[in-house]
Amino acid sequence: MTTAVPAAGSRDLPHPAREEIRLEAVLHALSDPMRLRIVRELAAEGGELSCSHFVLPVTKSTTTHHFRVLRESGVVRQTYRGTAKMNGLRRAALDDLFPGLLGSLLAAAERQAVRLGG
Repeated sequence: MTTAVPAAGSRDLPHPAREEIRLEAVLHALSDPMRLRIVRELAAEGGELSCSHFVLPVTKSTTTHHFRVLRESGVVRQTYRGTAKMNGLRRAALDDLFPGLLGSLLAAAERQAVRLGG
C-alpha cells in the first residue's frame, strides 16, 4: 500500500488514499478491542476527538501504536490542530468502499458490550 508521504519536517501525517484502503487492513485494525473502542467513541461523537480525549487502560506508547494502525489502515484521519492530534472516523470513505461494514461492526460491538456488561 502506498501512502502520501509528508514533506520532511512537516506535521502532516501519511494516510492511504481512499482507493488504497483495503478490506483486510480495515478488518485487522478493527479486530483489536482497544482500537474498536476508539472507533466506537469516534462514531458516537460524530466529529473529531483529540488523542488525549481517550482514556485507555494501556501505556501511552501502546495508545500511539493503536492510533497509527487505525490511520495507516484508513479507518481514521489524523490532523494536527496546534499541539493536539485530532482523530476523525473516515466513515464516508469506508461506507462507500464497503457498504454496511462499519455500521454492522459497530452494531455488533454494541450488542457484545451490552451482553458482556461493558
